[in-house]
Amino acid sequence: MHSTDLAVSASATTLAATPAVPRLAARGLTKRYGDVVALNALDLTINAGEVYCLLGANGAGKSTTINLFLNFVAPTAGDARVCGIDVTQDPLQAKRHLAYIPETVMLYKQLSALENLDYFAGLAAEAPLPREQLMAHLRDVGLRDEQVHQRVAGFSKGMRQKVGIAIAVARKADVLLLDEPTSGLDPKASNEFSEVIGRLRERGAAVLMATHDLFRAKESGTRVGIMKRGTLVAELATADIGHTDLEQLYLTHMHD
Repeated sequence: MHSTDLAVSASATTLAATPAVPRLAARGLTKRYGDVVALNALDLTINAGEVYCLLGANGAGKSTTINLFLNFVAPTAGDARVCGIDVTQDPLQAKRHLAYIPETVMLYKQLSALENLDYFAGLAAEAPLPREQLMAHLRDVGLRDEQVHQRVAGFSKGMRQKVGIAIAVARKADVLLLDEPTSGLDPKASNEFSEVIGRLRERGAAVLMATHDLFRAKESGTRVGIMKRGTLVAELATADIGHTDLEQLYLTHMHD
């Protein structure tokens, strides 16, 4: 074998051995407001194709975690990284990989689902997306063709969530941050939401979802973390636990 072949072979071996950069990573991530610790030294890693559900009561630190990854607030200590990018050091570059879907998706009510998608996807795209591609994204998230052309002023919360996810898909976001996305949804809409999240996971997206919904966390998530008073107190794979046991574990940790 020639020396150049050896160099190429060694390089390929090195690349193969290099672990993939996590889509989301927190290291010692902490947020204090005076004497109040909103988030306490969180260590968290979420890879491509994972759906991580953060469970906890109000004030547990779930939304604070998402806000820190979005750089909406600055950490007191530690760091948050999106695709290896420190969100405080290079926030614009980090946000290029992100899509954020809050509890209530804000859309232009007088525009149709298609027009909203065209507008918001166009903000991130180098060139306008073809109409058929936009239509395909909306169909993929479960909107019917007649709904695509309706003004979103008449949409249910579940339908607005679908438009929000279509925007994330059109932007080719590597990471989705979801804050109580199933709150207020009826069982059918909540189940449809889980199906859409499953398809995004299969495409390689990483999802961090803050939720109170234990059933949906079990159905949608690949891992769950339980937070209490700003601290991650338990973490496990959803495949390793049933609905009843997850509920019991959650209640045990929530008990004072």
